[in-house]
Amino acid sequence: MNQASKSPLGGARTTARAFFVSDRLNTSGLERGDVLATTPLAFRVNENGVAVLFRYGVVVLIGLNALEEEEFLRGLDHRMTGKFARRDEEIAIIELAPEKEDQIPPGGPICLQSLSPDRLILICEALAKSVVLARHEREVASVFDTTEPFARELALSGRMRGSRRSILKNIGGALLVRHRVSGPVEVAEKPDVLWDKPHLERLYARLEDEYELNERAESLNHKLAVIAESAQVLTDIIDTRRSLRLEMIIVLLILFEVLVTIYQLAMGRHP
Repeated sequence: MNQASKSPLGGARTTARAFFVSDRLNTSGLERGDVLATTPLAFRVNENGVAVLFRYGVVVLIGLNALEEEEFLRGLDHRMTGKFARRDEEIAIIELAPEKEDQIPPGGPICLQSLSPDRLILICEALAKSVVLARHEREVASVFDTTEPFARELALSGRMRGSRRSILKNIGGALLVRHRVSGPVEVAEKPDVLWDKPHLERLYARLEDEYELNERAESLNHKLAVIAESAQVLTDIIDTRRSLRLEMIIVLLILFEVLVTIYQLAMGRHP
């Protein structure tokens, strides 16, 4: 990792904003000599700004105004795969406080001893994971909203009235969300910066606590397990319905054959 030794920012207080813009972001070819880091890719923008790009579709911009942010994101359009119609955002205020330890007071800004690239990248790592979790939490909640009526009806009546197609659509939606949420973002994974700068682990631990990254990831994984179980139950219901239809057809065929046999016997006795 190639990093500069001094802060890339000009002031003592700045804003970091994370944008979850797409499923994937191609960062190949953006590397240059003045990069602050390569994993994730971080570099200076304009005079006092910093951009940090994550391959799983998150862009974190520090020290840029709204117009500069929009211009920068537009420049990445051709690098986005699966661009979202609605992007998720998360913001953090960063303040230089050289007389204090790195800390995050309740309801206050993130206070740093220095605005070094290492510290800024750790903040970007936490923001990026948080904004991804926020989107996935919303998607998982939508799946729960669609499966809840099926579960309620099954609990009340012991059967499900939905058509085979509607059940299959529900299963497909559940599996799609499960696949997307179980994607390339490993919340518990240690940022690369910490391997070179272990003294910053306390700062990152505070960021994890502030954004409740581990707790949210654990809750999300639990809900994904419930989604998988729900999809399996719906699949079993479809299989059961199909088996019942086949059994009914077989019974009707047997009954028809019995009736034909009885008719033939009756006709044989009365020529």
